[in-house]
Amino acid sequence: MERQNLLEPQYNIVEIFESLQGEGANTGMPSIFIRFGKCNLACPWCDTHYNQFTRWSMSQILDKVRSFSARNIIITGGEPTIVPKLEILLSQLKTLGYFLAIETNGLKPVPPQIDFIATSPKRLYAHKYAKRCISFAHEVRIVADENILPFCEMIEEKICAQHYYLSPCEIDGQMNLLETITQLGKLNQRAHKPKWQLSLQTHKLIGIE
Repeated sequence: MERQNLLEPQYNIVEIFESLQGEGANTGMPSIFIRFGKCNLACPWCDTHYNQFTRWSMSQILDKVRSFSARNIIITGGEPTIVPKLEILLSQLKTLGYFLAIETNGLKPVPPQIDFIATSPKRLYAHKYAKRCISFAHEVRIVADENILPFCEMIEEKICAQHYYLSPCEIDGQMNLLETITQLGKLNQRAHKPKWQLSLQTHKLIGIE
């Protein structure tokens, strides 16, 4: 990597790549993924190497983004809302005309430049969400790592969303699909409550990044 300009913001980057969004309401959308390092949680089933990153300057990030054709950018991690000076980079990307989506655990506020919020609250940290989390998202995705119903009901009360999704938990390549759809059915048997949908990581199923 070129020598960085230390006068501009520097960021911990795990990877930047172009692919298709594999899950949620925007499944199939051509997207540029900017994956930042570090997280404020530590979920045992996490499939992201968020502590393996290199330092990139803002100019290097913008140059990499311009090398792709997609006009949708997904800000992800790790946990992007803890990234210092993130709003400076987002403002530059908005100036260039990109649609900005974020994938966040929802514990910290989302920058105002974001156009689409996908949040994935974590049951293991239910006590944190009970105290404080974001109040709106375009979509909520919850991983069904155990009995998830009480947590889903709490998140319904805390986060107003256009879409609610339940996703299977994958450990060592195995997904708990039966348990997930069983709990999905129970959620959707309730009267006058939000309807939940199944969300699969289709990018893994078809073998793309």
